[in-house]
Amino acid sequence: MSGSHSRRGRRHLAALIAVALVATACAGNGPVLANPALVLPAPPTATPTPSPVPDPIAIQLPRDDGLHDRLTEWWYYTGHLVATDGRHFGFEAVIFRAERGSVPTTWASHLALTDESGNRFLYAQRSQIGGPVSLTPRNLGSSPTGFALSVTGFDPSDPSSLLRMPWTLEGSGGRDRITAALSPQEAAPAGGSFGLALDLTSTKPAALHGANGWIDFGPAGSSYYYSRTRMTISGSLMLDGASLAVTGAGWFDHQWGDFISVGGGGWDWFAVELADRTELTLSLVRAADGTLPLVYGTYVDAAGHATNLDRTDFAVTASESWVSPHSGAMYPAAWHIEVPSQGLVIDLVPTIADQELDTRPSTGVIYWEGSQRVAATRSGQPVSGEAYVELTGYALAKP
Repeated sequence: MSGSHSRRGRRHLAALIAVALVATACAGNGPVLANPALVLPAPPTATPTPSPVPDPIAIQLPRDDGLHDRLTEWWYYTGHLVATDGRHFGFEAVIFRAERGSVPTTWASHLALTDESGNRFLYAQRSQIGGPVSLTPRNLGSSPTGFALSVTGFDPSDPSSLLRMPWTLEGSGGRDRITAALSPQEAAPAGGSFGLALDLTSTKPAALHGANGWIDFGPAGSSYYYSRTRMTISGSLMLDGASLAVTGAGWFDHQWGDFISVGGGGWDWFAVELADRTELTLSLVRAADGTLPLVYGTYVDAAGHATNLDRTDFAVTASESWVSPHSGAMYPAAWHIEVPSQGLVIDLVPTIADQELDTRPSTGVIYWEGSQRVAATRSGQPVSGEAYVELTGYALAKP
């Protein structure tokens, strides 16, 4: 579901306030937010300024692929790649944006690669303050038709950061591009360098979640949210100095709205793409006491028609757990999903146990997000697939 937006010495204190406080928990595409656990307190020096335009307003694409004058927004990709040499990979690429009153717009970006064949997980992160802001027709009467976002993560305490190539996400109407690679001075925590240069094309209409793309959080605010659930991918993967031609399938979440604090206990988010050309996304949002105040999902059939699901339409059971050697957090590590109306039974197991990201320097949280092995049946008949799962709120993350 989509939530949003360093800690590198005293000179980055402003960045820490604007990023780690403006988006204290930004880990993967709030409660109904299928992505970063966003618990967003307002910075002490600024007052959030919600949109003066009454909600909800019907989503219009490609106009609403672009940026919005809202408190929180993100563009979030996950996907599965196969190299010409047969190796399999999962990936995550996301840019978050946070706007809080007089505080300059803050940005953060996460990039991750699951080397399923090599049994390793690599990730990196960036954050920055300020940058161009393009507003949607909601306030300015203009008509943006897409987005072109870049994060360099310039660090004034590190002059070499000027040499960083930007991480860029671009898209309009379901034709998108990801261009992001680690610069020489950016080492992934697990070692190794990597990058993505991918073209993505949606093969289905955008799926609108909730009430035609509108989700009401009550006192916490509200959000717009849609996904492109099946995107074909071609391009290249850079890994350890080598360039690999890859193809694959991707998933895109875009979420924006005037929300400040949602999903206080974190959430579990599932995105499943099955070989029969259907897709399923589920969100289980926890309150601080562990209860589930919000449970919802969306099923997309082979023709691209989206059906919203409520908590009575499916069941999710965690059957195993994994303890992180880095944070000490215990995460669920295998799931059994049933969607009776579709005759679906799905079992998910992580391709690699350790797919945890410590993003406290950029977004203030630790979370787990990774690719899955899928064993599913529809009406008793086997169907293969691929999936991604995001888990937030399991690690006590403090800047």
